[in-house]
Amino acid sequence: MISSPYKRARQSIEPLALRLNLEIENDHRLTERVLSSENLPDWFEKLKATFTDMDLTFEGGESSRAAMKRIVEVTEEVFQSDAINTVIVTHGNVISLLLKYYQKDVGFTDWCNLSNPDVFLLKYEKHKIICERIWGKRW
Repeated sequence: MISSPYKRARQSIEPLALRLNLEIENDHRLTERVLSSENLPDWFEKLKATFTDMDLTFEGGESSRAAMKRIVEVTEEVFQSDAINTVIVTHGNVISLLLKYYQKDVGFTDWCNLSNPDVFLLKYEKHKIICERIWGKRW
């Protein structure tokens, strides 16, 4: 189990970790994306724009491409490991960017339709990654 170090992420997975008697590894690359260090009254529209322009950044913020890169790094490390199953716990914007990496048509509307919690199964099959939603609202 690998989790964002943010309290709400760890609290989401702790019951399962306790039940399975597994350790939770913190990974800073799984933290939520910071859109901006400034208060953006129109943050919703600004976030939407970052799904179209993956390199768009705002003051003190992180681009979609940069956030995508770090979550993909974690995921690819897991796929290359000897682990049979791994749970990765992160946050909505980062999840949507991970899904977008593997399914190019994922976009802002899909982010809007995420539930809390939401669970996706990613499998490596026939030289490609298959993403399947197994818990949460349907797209």
